[in-house]
Amino acid sequence: MDLPRIFTIRESSHRIHNAIDATKLATLGRVIGLAPGTRVLDLASGSGELLATWARDHGITGLGVDLSTVFVAGARARAAELGVADQVEFRHGDAAGFVTETPVDVACCIGATWIGDGLAGTIELLERSLRPGGMILVGEPYWRLDPPDQATIEACHATTRDDWLSLPDLVARFGELGWDLVEMVLADQDTWDRYVAPQWLNLRRWLDANPDDELAEQVRTELTEGPLRYVRYTRDHLGWGLFALLRR
Repeated sequence: MDLPRIFTIRESSHRIHNAIDATKLATLGRVIGLAPGTRVLDLASGSGELLATWARDHGITGLGVDLSTVFVAGARARAAELGVADQVEFRHGDAAGFVTETPVDVACCIGATWIGDGLAGTIELLERSLRPGGMILVGEPYWRLDPPDQATIEACHATTRDDWLSLPDLVARFGELGWDLVEMVLADQDTWDRYVAPQWLNLRRWLDANPDDELAEQVRTELTEGPLRYVRYTRDHLGWGLFALLRR
């Protein structure tokens, strides 16, 4: 059980596996008022930057669960590097369906709502680990501009226009599900660039070092087509945000 190798090749230099940067991640931790001892669950925790830096900066404790053995190893190394390995734990496993034995204060899924078959299912999954009055943090794409054609839709990691909502419709959806939106931190085009553009160099360096690997053709295709697809479609049309929710 692991992520396909293409994911870890593409994002091998990344500490944060979505379209925010360290500054925005720190902003989120500050504005939601994390206090020492806050218990945080992060499903699909990637390389552990959220838990590790919040443990360092705010004194939280936490558990991260991720499907990638590579990312989990990186998360454990990052926690050790920051001196917080006794505060945060990272487990290799499928985050889909994962529920903690002890309720947490904050439950997160930052950009991986497929673990609950979509936004509603992921929020329901996170709530199962949440103490009464606790907070959910969810990362989700949204349409910045209405996609004009199917090529744009597919370039934005969707199959139909309805796969993503506009930002107003997404906020309305939180309310329909019974949650108040109490804070948000949104990606911008610069943080999109800093997430996506380094992937091209990662792909090229891997391809140069592994020309005969069975994935070489797939990596070459992605490196050839990805940059143009991003600047033509994704950069302008797709937004991404971190949203803090409290149950009504």
